[in-house]
Amino acid sequence: MYVGAPPVKVMNTMIMKPNMPSPDDPEDSGVPAGLPAVTDAHVHIFPPGIFSAVWQWFDENAWHIRYQLSTSEVFEFLLSHGIDHIVALQYAHKPGMAADLNRYMVEHCRARPGQVTGLATVFPGEDNAEAILREAFAAGLAGLKLHAHVQCFDMNSAAMDPLYECCRQNDKPILMHVGREPNSTAYRCDPYRLCSADKLELVLKNFPGLKICVPHLGFDELSAYRRLIEKYDHLWLDTTMVVANYFPLAETIDLSRYRTDRLLYGSDFPNIPYAWDRELKRLKTAGLSAEDLERILNRNAAELFGLKPTVDKCRFSVHFAP
Repeated sequence: MYVGAPPVKVMNTMIMKPNMPSPDDPEDSGVPAGLPAVTDAHVHIFPPGIFSAVWQWFDENAWHIRYQLSTSEVFEFLLSHGIDHIVALQYAHKPGMAADLNRYMVEHCRARPGQVTGLATVFPGEDNAEAILREAFAAGLAGLKLHAHVQCFDMNSAAMDPLYECCRQNDKPILMHVGREPNSTAYRCDPYRLCSADKLELVLKNFPGLKICVPHLGFDELSAYRRLIEKYDHLWLDTTMVVANYFPLAETIDLSRYRTDRLLYGSDFPNIPYAWDRELKRLKTAGLSAEDLERILNRNAAELFGLKPTVDKCRFSVHFAP
């Protein structure tokens, strides 16, 4: 394990802004040859009306989303292009919508048994948040997705404690966007006030055994989050968008310097401005060993989300309550 590398610098502290580039990079019809089975651990789905609102928000405040697809089309695209398993995510933008989103997730996961694993969502601080989460877990959802930039929660507030404890009691992980970037002035709160590696470390200390995955490698505090996964066995990071060479970093991220048993591949599909396989191509040429690639691309996600290998060891299954 490697500790003490110099920090990866971000060239500015407001990454998302209107009219960001939309690369016309080529895409292939399958996973790059030579890679192991791939679990995409960061895929967004929403009901049609919310997806349309998300597309509009990105058009106005960040980049044009290249893949404007329905939920069913998202799954069909990735699976037909060689992705072995999908971890699907939603987040509630306001109180009162989480229960419906969770039912939507369960419905679509049941339509893709053995191919899609879904996470629940709640709006932190809303009435009956813990009950909503327990209901979602009882229905078969495999964890909790939260997004501090959109939901504007303080991860150290008392309102979060019942959610943490519910996940810990049920042995369900939280995929929690609490890195400070990608940030935008269009958010109704300031991620730089709500989010930091130090604040997350308090959660890790106060809730030992609570499994947490922070997306985007904890962007922009990349070095701090790399040190945290060295220190805490119940913390993971995902690679989503940060190794795609899209955001302006002053230096290249070297994943071989990370604790690779705590890294997951995620794409952010379909909410991306570039080719769906861009990050996979970069991972293939990143100088990682075959064992590290297998960990990042499938094994770590299987362990974190409780996915069960099938006979051919390239597909995973998850069972939903009837």
